[in-house]
Amino acid sequence: MQKSRGACLVVGAGDGLGAAIARNFASEGLAVCVSRRARHIDQLDALAASIRQSGGEAYAFGLDARSEEEVAALVDRIDREIAPLEVLVFNIGANVRFPIVETTTRVYTKVWEMAALAGFLAGREAARVMAPRGRGTILFTGASASLRGSDGFAGFSGAKQALRALAQSMARELAPKGIHVAHIVIDGAIDGAFIRSIMPDAAERLDRDEILRPEEIAKNYIWLHRQQRSAWTHEMDLRPWAERW
Repeated sequence: MQKSRGACLVVGAGDGLGAAIARNFASEGLAVCVSRRARHIDQLDALAASIRQSGGEAYAFGLDARSEEEVAALVDRIDREIAPLEVLVFNIGANVRFPIVETTTRVYTKVWEMAALAGFLAGREAARVMAPRGRGTILFTGASASLRGSDGFAGFSGAKQALRALAQSMARELAPKGIHVAHIVIDGAIDGAFIRSIMPDAAERLDRDEILRPEEIAKNYIWLHRQQRSAWTHEMDLRPWAERW
C-alpha cells in the first residue's frame, strides 16, 4: 500500500454522504479515519474494509463527538499514529422535526450538542494540530436549515445556523494560518437508506436527478480541498435542478 499523504477524519460517516466523502478522500491518497457513535462500529468497520479492498487506507473509530475528551484523544491518536491530519470533515446531520410546543429542552439540547457543539469540538481540535504546520482543510456539512428556519425545525435550524457562524468565524481566524475552512449547504434530499425509507418514489426521482447523489456531492469536497489559497471558497450550496430555492 502506498504511504498516505496525510489523514482525513470524517466525523459522522454514515452509509450515504459520509461514506462517499471517505471513499473519495481515500482515492486522493489520504488515510481516511471514519467515526460515528460506537453502536455503529460494525457499519464503520465494513466501510473501512471496503475502502481497503479498493486499495485505500482506512480506519474505523467509535466516537461520541459531543465528548471533549474523546474528540481530543482521537485527533491526537490519528495525528500521532496514522498520519498528520490534513482534512477534517464534520458531517453530523441531527435532522429532527418537532412542533415548537412539543420540542422539549432535552430534544433541543441534544440536537444542538450533535450539530453545533460537536462541530466546535472537532473544528477546534483539528485547528490545534493543523495550525503549527500552516496547512489543512476543515469542511462543515450544512443544510437548508443553515440559512433559514422552517416549520417544525426550530431545534435543527438553530443548531445548523450556529454551525455556519462557527465556520465563518474559524475561516476568518484560520485563513492567515494556512487553514482552509469551508461550509457546504446541502439543499435537498440526499439518496440513502433514510430517504428511501420515507420517500416511496426516491428511486424514480433519483433517475430523474431530482435527488442529490452522495458521490456527486463528495466530488465538491475534494475540489474544495484542492483549491489554491488565492481563490478559496468559503461557502457553496448544492441542490438538484428540481429543488425550489
